Parts: sequence; structure tokens; C-alpha cells
Amino acid sequence: MVRVTTTDRRTALRTGVALVAAGALTADCTPHGAAAPPTPSTHPAPAAHPAPATQLPAPVPRRFPAQPVQLTHGPRTRPRVALTFHGQGDPGIARSLLGEAERAGAHVTVLAVGTWLDDHPDMARRVLDGGHDLGNHTLHHLDINGMSEADAQAEITGCADRLRRLTGSIGTWFRPSRAIRASPLVERLANRAGYPHVLSYDLDSLDHTSPGAAAVTRQVLGEIRNGSVVSLHFGFPDTVAALPAVLEELDRRGLRAVTTTELLS
Repeated sequence: MVRVTTTDRRTALRTGVALVAAGALTADCTPHGAAAPPTPSTHPAPAAHPAPATQLPAPVPRRFPAQPVQLTHGPRTRPRVALTFHGQGDPGIARSLLGEAERAGAHVTVLAVGTWLDDHPDMARRVLDGGHDLGNHTLHHLDINGMSEADAQAEITGCADRLRRLTGSIGTWFRPSRAIRASPLVERLANRAGYPHVLSYDLDSLDHTSPGAAAVTRQVLGEIRNGSVVSLHFGFPDTVAALPAVLEELDRRGLRAVTTTELLS
């Protein structure tokens, strides 16, 4: 029989403690060049990409009680003007015009043709995301004042439906097509469709006649004044070329180019 002394017990105990410590140290260390095992985490890993921000609803039409139903200009007492564009034509030119306005800190009003929105649906959000007004310029851009009631109503509501589908709103303004002013019938139909005002203008840039950028610039700057609503068009290179000079001179005169909503607010 082997006798185990107190000294032997103490030696064995010290040896066991040392072995346990050595084993724990070995478990926590990895050989040179080896990957450390993953450490569990109680927190979920962050998403690779943040969720896109929800788009705000598009503005809806507003009634301005101090203003007539058919608007040709804003208040003459404040140094503001509204540059309004017929929304039709090459979308590349439209983007260039919006970009020129935004670089100058200006905002504009775009009256979109419904069939143009069918062909270029992304332009609706492009206009709104740039801080501009977006409105209704009928479905097919025909002579709306010469139409029957049913056909005129279809032109107004057809474009309104497209705007609502693309943005959630029928747009802030209605402008008649092929006419400076709406007939009494078209005015009533526009009101019935949800537009308290019909937007006309008091200054025609004549850019749709392609007179050249210098002529467009002279036409606009020669007649513009406080409260002016200017008629311009997408789709014409002359307008793109003229816009920087127009905006620079407006700034020099202290005239701020704003949306029609801002003009009247």
C-alpha cells in the first residue's frame, strides 16, 4: 500500500492548479497567423444600407382668397417673379433647365402635359424633389377652349389622374393648353377638378418660336417686373442657353425667382 503524505497532497494540488491555468491560457491564445474565433454578440449587426427616407406627399392646390380665379401675376409690391414652364419635350433639356435654376438658387413652376408624364414618369418627382411647383397643363396639349364640355373635362382630369398616380397630388396649378386664359367653361371644369385658380401669365418669353438665346433674354428682361408670371417652355435649347443670363440679371435687380405658390403666399 502506497502512503500519501500531506506534502504529496500539496504538491499534487499545486500541479493541478498550474495545469488548469496553463490550459486556460492556451485556450485563450491562437497560434501566430491563425484567425481568432468569432465572439458572440448580443447586439444585431447594423444594416448594410439605411432604409430610404419616405417621400413627403406632394403639395395640393391652395386657394388664395385675395386673388382672382384666373391669375396673370402676383403682388406688384414685392420683388418676386415666377418663371413658369410648359412641361413637354426632351427630358434632357428639362433636366438642364431645372439644374440651371437650382444652381442659381431659383425655383420655378412646371405645368406638365399628361402624355409627357406617360413617356417620362420620373420627371414628376424630379420637379418636386428640386423644390419646384408641379401643375396640370392638360392631357394632350390641344385647344381646350374649343372643346366640348366632356372632352375638356377629360383633358383636365386625365392629366390630374396621372399627377395623382405619380405624386399623390393633382398638382398645385392648372394652366389651359393653347390659350392664355381659360374660357368660362374651362374655368368651371378646372374648379370642379379641384383647382381653385387657373394660372395664366403676363409675360410671354416667345421662346417657343426659337428666336435665339439673346432674343429670349431681351424679351424676358425687357418686360419683367415685380409679381410677373413668365411663360417659358421645356424642349427648346434657346431657353437653356438664356436662363443663366436671365437669372443673373434678376439677381442683380434684386428680383427673386420663386414658385408661383411662393409668389402668392
